[in-house]
Amino acid sequence: MENDKFAVLKTNVQEIIDLIANKQNKAANNKLVEVSDLLDELLDFSDEDEDLIEISKYQVLLNQLHQKIAELN
Repeated sequence: MENDKFAVLKTNVQEIIDLIANKQNKAANNKLVEVSDLLDELLDFSDEDEDLIEISKYQVLLNQLHQKIAELN
């Protein structure tokens, strides 16, 4: 089940990347906030090291995407 959550995260992150590529910065930022909330929720309920490592990778990626959106604004 945990893999399903990471699959959803992966799909949502790809959607953010696509929105950035299409210069839809406001929509990308809104989606980024939504995904950040989901990631925070996963972090609250995860206690396995593998999950925490995967979550931290997504946190770094979301921070980079946030910087890219801020650059474009």
